[in-house]
Amino acid sequence: SCDGCQLTLLDCEDELLLLGEQIDIVHFPEATSPGQPHGPFDVAIIEGSVSTPEQRDEVQAIRRNSTILLTIGACATSGGIQALRNFGDHDDYRRIVYAQPEYISSLATSTPVADHVPVDFELRGCPVNKHQLLELITACLRGRTPAIKNESVCFECKRNGTVCVAVTQQMPCLGPVTHAGCGAICPAFNRGCFGCYG
Repeated sequence: SCDGCQLTLLDCEDELLLLGEQIDIVHFPEATSPGQPHGPFDVAIIEGSVSTPEQRDEVQAIRRNSTILLTIGACATSGGIQALRNFGDHDDYRRIVYAQPEYISSLATSTPVADHVPVDFELRGCPVNKHQLLELITACLRGRTPAIKNESVCFECKRNGTVCVAVTQQMPCLGPVTHAGCGAICPAFNRGCFGCYG
């Protein structure tokens, strides 16, 4: 993945300082030195798809050593952009892209974490919504279910008073089949939803 979801957590600024008083961060590639990456963890948050045997083994080890496992972002929850390779010939891609493809170790497909281990909660988005991420972490700390709505972008458009671009302008829009969380930004700017929340 691009690490954008980790950067979203760093973007929390003041909220992150408050969270820091309640949590002990063991391993956070964008913000800490290397730590103990395989637990034990009360809560583990994973971003990124599973594209290599090493990543598959790592998510399995993290799951074994975590009480709660959360996945965040389009890559971890649906395979992300990397999953586009699933529709072509994996060996052809390796030959075309890499000068020495024999040194590249990757799985035939790029998949979401939930294809490999049980996941307790998936937070969608590319990147994830800062407020939803904070709600998810807070809910885990308090032992409750996250108050994150399970609805489509269309509901956000209606709440925001945004006119439906699919109906009024016959514009392609993935809002009806895309999980809410972005605030319906694209339709608010007179563009169709591209489905970044999966």
